[in-house]
Amino acid sequence: MDVLAALSSEPSQLLPARTQMAFTLGFHILLVPMGVAFTFITLLVHFRGLRRGDEVALRLAQRWSKVAAVLFAVGAVSGTVLTFEMGLLWPRLMGRFGDAYGIPFAIEGLFFFLEAIFLAVYIYGWKRLPPWPHFLTGIPVVLSGIGGTLAVVAANAWMNQPAGFTLRDGKVVDVDPWRVIFNDAFWHESVHMLLAAYLVAGFVVASVYAFAMLRGRRDRHHRLGFLVPFSVAAVVMPFQIVVGDLAAREVFHQQPVKFAAQELVFETQRHAPEVIGGILVDGEVRYGIKIPGLASWLADYSTDTKIIGLESVAPRDRPPASIVHLAFDVMVGIATALLALAAWFAFSWWRRRDLPRSRWFLRSAAAAGVLSMVAMEAGWVVTEVGRQPWVVQGLLRTEDAVTRADGVWVSLIVVVLLYTAVGTAAVLVLRSMARRWRAADADEPPVPYGPPPELAPAGSSGRNA
Repeated sequence: MDVLAALSSEPSQLLPARTQMAFTLGFHILLVPMGVAFTFITLLVHFRGLRRGDEVALRLAQRWSKVAAVLFAVGAVSGTVLTFEMGLLWPRLMGRFGDAYGIPFAIEGLFFFLEAIFLAVYIYGWKRLPPWPHFLTGIPVVLSGIGGTLAVVAANAWMNQPAGFTLRDGKVVDVDPWRVIFNDAFWHESVHMLLAAYLVAGFVVASVYAFAMLRGRRDRHHRLGFLVPFSVAAVVMPFQIVVGDLAAREVFHQQPVKFAAQELVFETQRHAPEVIGGILVDGEVRYGIKIPGLASWLADYSTDTKIIGLESVAPRDRPPASIVHLAFDVMVGIATALLALAAWFAFSWWRRRDLPRSRWFLRSAAAAGVLSMVAMEAGWVVTEVGRQPWVVQGLLRTEDAVTRADGVWVSLIVVVLLYTAVGTAAVLVLRSMARRWRAADADEPPVPYGPPPELAPAGSSGRNA
């Protein structure tokens, strides 16, 4: 009855607006790692190819750069729709806080254009630019991707820890751009997201080659295609665990109610247990496994640490704790499994300079791509749903920010159809590229630099053309 009463008191536009935002963000965030980190992995292979004269590596880099271009185009479409949604679905957010909130987005726009320009140059440069200058054109792509990600996460961090302005008579004045960007949540959110991007890109790309190797394709092309991205993910994984732990402690200090939802703590208490699984029903945890004192220890290195419970705020100011908690458990559980997989790989490489021989390793690596994306989505749910009912923490409620215009359900249907069409088209294009590359392997020139063999002078390798 409480839920029905709450729903009846909310604007009718809130549910479709939330659904549309969740759908578009959930779609777009899957493309972010490929735009941010896949280009770095591509440059790693490219560097190896140039440094060692490795033709397999150069061919991988050339093909991956084309895949990155396709994914960048899809990400540009979904990201542009998101930009419009911020103004159309949440006009009071932009109208009231746009002078501060809009700063990181303006910076992100600059990085986006730089990334698009240099990605085009990098793609066009294959066979047209000298090898090393061509390689250097890829570096701005990587840096722009990192800069754009930090800018967007700065905006999200500001929603969690608004800073850098004065609210006078309901209006934002005295804006300090540096404090807006480098707010108190910026560093732990941005580093956590950046490492997640490299993890997801590494595991996703490696999972494609792990799946192919399970089907018997174990030539050097597939081994190198697996080793490079998986190595990146394996190296990043331990750092992500440390940063994730630090981020949780920052949330404990800055957003105690969100932390209480993560840990499913209803009553303020010391020696709070860590709850694995479970849901909150009428203020009681049900079905979960409790580890005494661990939540308090994880919060601040002492089981005597007091955790502020959900009861400290009015019911209408509490996030949906069960959703936040289960999403947090999914993220942490998958991260732990991926850390174990990375350790398995590292141990085998240390002992034999080779992959683990068990087929279960390849099966696990093939699954790691999907699991890493699920973990990233779960982490985003913790961040966004854990802040509810606030769109700007403590200053603007989500129900007050939503549009009062009609037709949001229609907008939601149109966006779902658009994203489904774009996503389907992207998958079909990538599958078509993969089939064409497999069929053309025997006929392609050995090195992706220089003119095609039929145009090259007799006796020329074409490498330095």
